[in-house]
Amino acid sequence: MASTTLTLTEPQAKPPLSGASPRLMATIALDLGTTTGWALRGYDGLITSGTASFRPGRFDGGGMRYLRFTNWLTEIDRLSGPISAIWFEEVRRHAGTDAAHVYGGLMASLTSWAELRGIPYQGVPVGTIKRHATGKGNADKDAMIAAARARGFNPADDNEADAIALLLWAIATNGGVA
Repeated sequence: MASTTLTLTEPQAKPPLSGASPRLMATIALDLGTTTGWALRGYDGLITSGTASFRPGRFDGGGMRYLRFTNWLTEIDRLSGPISAIWFEEVRRHAGTDAAHVYGGLMASLTSWAELRGIPYQGVPVGTIKRHATGKGNADKDAMIAAARARGFNPADDNEADAIALLLWAIATNGGVA
């Protein structure tokens, strides 16, 4: 994929969680949006995170954002060893129509991409993620960033902080089972 297709921030490697097994699955957590936050736990137990921009260019057609997103997912899957599980922030209310359309398109792209590869995926409500990270289900952006920093991460923005919180929730609850 061309380096000009999308902009990624520098990934931040973190040590494996205590008690991490060397045979962990590669899992990814996503905060879907024009600027998508992501956090990935690799097979080695290391957590990396960042953001990816899917803002359309001036001369892009309406579907280019989603094509870039699926190409990005394929590249992450190829580079990290196959992804074995996906969690995404499940948003039920959007402040604007455009944000709702972008989210819906990214979610459709994500779920169809995962279905084609037989990768399980799960949406997690926003309040669940915020409550796990901060103890408050309606925490603001600054509180989510502070919670990620308190756990040793340095998120670039709230999108990355949300993805980190989602991944930590998935690990702590075994994907909502525990």
